[in-house]
Amino acid sequence: MSIELSERRGAPDAGAGVGSDVVAPVRSYQVRTYGCQMNVHDSERIAGLLEDAGYTKAPDDADADLVVFNTCAIRENADNKLYGNLSHLAPAKSERPGMQIAVGGCLAQKDKDTVLRKAPWVDVVFGTHNIGSLPALLERARHNESAQVEILESLERFPSTLPAKRDSAYSGWVSVSVGCNNTCTFCIVPSLRGKEVDRRPGDVLAEVQALVDQGVSEVTLLGQNVNAYGMSFADPDQPRNRGAFAELLRACGSIEGLERVRFTSPHPAEFTDDVIEAMAETPNVCPQLHMPLQSGSDRILKSMRRSYRQRKFLGILDKVRSAMPNAAITTDIIVGFPGETEEDFQQTLDVVAAARFSSAFTFQYSPRPGTPAASMPDQVPPEVVGERYRRLIDLQEEICLTENRAIVGREVELLVVADEGRKSADTRRMTGRARDGRLVHFAAGERVGSDVIRPGDVVTTHVTAAAPHHLIADAGVVTHRRTRAGDAHETSRTPTTPPVGVGLGLPTIGAAPVEPVATGCAGGCG
Repeated sequence: MSIELSERRGAPDAGAGVGSDVVAPVRSYQVRTYGCQMNVHDSERIAGLLEDAGYTKAPDDADADLVVFNTCAIRENADNKLYGNLSHLAPAKSERPGMQIAVGGCLAQKDKDTVLRKAPWVDVVFGTHNIGSLPALLERARHNESAQVEILESLERFPSTLPAKRDSAYSGWVSVSVGCNNTCTFCIVPSLRGKEVDRRPGDVLAEVQALVDQGVSEVTLLGQNVNAYGMSFADPDQPRNRGAFAELLRACGSIEGLERVRFTSPHPAEFTDDVIEAMAETPNVCPQLHMPLQSGSDRILKSMRRSYRQRKFLGILDKVRSAMPNAAITTDIIVGFPGETEEDFQQTLDVVAAARFSSAFTFQYSPRPGTPAASMPDQVPPEVVGERYRRLIDLQEEICLTENRAIVGREVELLVVADEGRKSADTRRMTGRARDGRLVHFAAGERVGSDVIRPGDVVTTHVTAAAPHHLIADAGVVTHRRTRAGDAHETSRTPTTPPVGVGLGLPTIGAAPVEPVATGCAGGCG
């Protein structure tokens, strides 16, 4: 990834201030995000902070005065991807004095000073716990003409207490918690994100309401383990409540204008019947569940420190499908975990065959330094991992196709999305997400004026064909509903949400404290 060289847009004059006739040029920014949905949401906070500090987002085809990398440390090639991209930016930076580069996120939290040792042209390195420090660190780096590194070991404030510039006009992320209390032997997230800390229910709902007020119709609740929500509230006056997540889902059902609610990711060990009941009984909660399996072998699950077993996992799926027969269930699977035998892998294939996942995110195990699994004996040879991975992919693709073919002929309601654009200029297909999360490419037909379908609008159509990873709907649009989100997308407006909630009672470093907005829980969940 590289950028074109352009004429320098210098840094603000250090001497310019209140009362000065010198007007500092507006600086543009670009945020490049890698990894999970939590990182995507963190990038929205980074964008919100930068815009509050006077930056403007650079057009996609233009160079930026500031490039921020929000990194991931889960996969083995994360390091190579980051340092490769930083190398591509080095020539541009050398020819454009005043350009800045910042590196944040999980890899920055893990590597700390390593980033500057490998890429000394980076200006700022910040971690997962102090996103709010970024504007001050950038200013300090400009003023001191030296790189700034600030990595905190614990969370400074909830990201929700920072402003956010949202990516989408119609769909929004809302974090219910940060961190994770699990100790999976393959996962580095707890050491980078810290222990789980839960937000107050009223603060979560206030943020959802703020998005809906600006036209967003779909919200995804985020957490490393969302169904553990309620057991680790940051607010000492908020009592522990094992049923808090189910109550939160039901409360979302009372928010007028919120048409779709999703959440990710739960943990099978703590997934309770009250959550299933809340999903089935709350009309705007989508019939979609992401339930990470990781392995179908009880022996490997124990080695992973995944505190559930094959029987419990399949039992959860049975209960979900009993309550929501048309629910689409997706999963995560790791192939080649240390010590995995052919028998263990066959058990994974058996569970996949029984589970009938609508989609699976499959990974070849790669050791991450700092995790217990990295030093385990019996690391599986890469050629064995690769062969097993291909067999798993073949099985899951067959299941996906079979399950999707069963939907042909069914009417589906689609939220039109922008990510995929028009699938075909000849057929004038557009793309939407069904309520169960499936991707559907549909024929929009010839439309003019107020009948034009925009991302953010809602249509219904009939499925006419299936592929493993998407559906086709070429029978024509049955209904089309224009929405406020569609209006916003058409004019390139996305929501900017204010800070919501309170901090954690910890001292702030770098950035000035943010005043919270008043919040309440209209849904009655606390």
